[in-house]
Amino acid sequence: MRNCSSGFSEEKERKMIRSNLLVQVFAALLSAFALCSPSVAAESASIGNIRHIVVIYAENRSFDNLYGMFPGANGIASALVNYIPQVDHDGSPFTVLPPVWANEKDLKSRETDPTYPATLANRPFRIDESPVDTPLDVKTRDLVHRFYQNKEQINGGRNDRFVAMSNAGALVMGYYDGSRLPMWSLAREFTLADNFFMGAFGGSFLNHFWLVCACTPEYRNAPGNMVTVEDGSGRLVHQKDSPRSAMEGPVLLKDGAVTPDGFAVNTVQPPYQPSAIAPAAGGDPALADPDNPHRLPPQRMKTIGDTLADGGISWAWYAGSWKRALADRSVIYNANDVNFQAHHQPFNYFERFAPGTVNRERHLRDGEEFLADIDGGTLPQVAFYKPTAKLNEHPGYTDVLSGDRHIAEVIARIRNNPKLWDQVAIIVTYDENGGFWDHVAPPPGDRWGPGSRVPTIIVSPFARKGAVDHTAYDTTSILKFITRRFGLEPLPGVRADAGDLTNAFE
Repeated sequence: MRNCSSGFSEEKERKMIRSNLLVQVFAALLSAFALCSPSVAAESASIGNIRHIVVIYAENRSFDNLYGMFPGANGIASALVNYIPQVDHDGSPFTVLPPVWANEKDLKSRETDPTYPATLANRPFRIDESPVDTPLDVKTRDLVHRFYQNKEQINGGRNDRFVAMSNAGALVMGYYDGSRLPMWSLAREFTLADNFFMGAFGGSFLNHFWLVCACTPEYRNAPGNMVTVEDGSGRLVHQKDSPRSAMEGPVLLKDGAVTPDGFAVNTVQPPYQPSAIAPAAGGDPALADPDNPHRLPPQRMKTIGDTLADGGISWAWYAGSWKRALADRSVIYNANDVNFQAHHQPFNYFERFAPGTVNRERHLRDGEEFLADIDGGTLPQVAFYKPTAKLNEHPGYTDVLSGDRHIAEVIARIRNNPKLWDQVAIIVTYDENGGFWDHVAPPPGDRWGPGSRVPTIIVSPFARKGAVDHTAYDTTSILKFITRRFGLEPLPGVRADAGDLTNAFE
């Protein structure tokens, strides 16, 4: 009840209360800012000093496969504490792991690789020690790394179907002592992220899209023989002659490149050269044959390149052997040469980067130009670098050590340029796990991912020193970091729950 003897009207009383509340709120905000300003200022100073962001994209290694023995990381030792055994198709745990199947092309041959014991215990094992003794500088066979397989391998977070859904048997459980790797030393000097997940389930094709657009490409009206056959739960249908047990041979599946509703999730080829699809006879030599069904229709989604260009930020995607592949198609998927992998250049799928466009000329560049721009101090503000296949660490056609040394050498060149080093953040990560097991369950996501955990190292004068960052990240975190640093609108597909990498910096 209002005190009538006070001399205030009701309206004046309300105004005074509002004024007092505003004063109190303002005082509280000033106090909060005073308490928080040191950390805010520190972050602003650190991140704000970054003038260049370099993303180096290696290939096909899970975190446990290379960094499972890294001190302070959530690795093999942690996995074995509450180890979940691998299970067969019927859900029963393997007594021993299946053999390593030798023939990657003919899964029905059931030939075994004598490099590996026929019976390995149902648990992770070292590839580089007895009885296998395959060191980091020796390549292994490739492993299946496809969309539906990876999703089923994860099995709702249990990660217990990696062996059953692989074409490589026990090899999926293999890991290395990575302490010999030059990048291991850089991880110890700077920041290793041990909770970083590939953006999408599956392989390189889809994960390169998620790096540049946080999206899944569309392929409406794909031919029926390219479409996956799903069961009622969204899993792959097994072929009639598929072994009942993974102990008898690799699983045989009715797999395809395209989902039933028209999204490309496994490798299809770029519509522009360089592509595994040759130009049409008498057609435009800059194009892949438009009538070939394995050619992905040109995509039109917004990419990080569009966002950067719209914001006036210089950028480029540097691909190893890009110019060579444009001049000589024989090097495309040629393991005896530089082995240019056409599906590792994601911008070559987008209409805005078609041959003859200014965007293509300005932003799609060669790996040698990347090295020259480092040495000359002319790197754009954002640079993506994809090493040629001989140096990308992909099982099957290269080894781990060669690519790791190459990446470390690239970083050394950056550090040797004081002007560049003083203002750079380098993010070294892997596109996907390559089919190798990892024990950490991906965080809840969406239909497309995130997929399995991969190594990620942040190298920068502003990075935390000697740190292991446990923040939950995925590939879209790189996009979030780029757009945050330059004050740009985030791409719609980035995941809200994924960190933006700022915790990796001082």
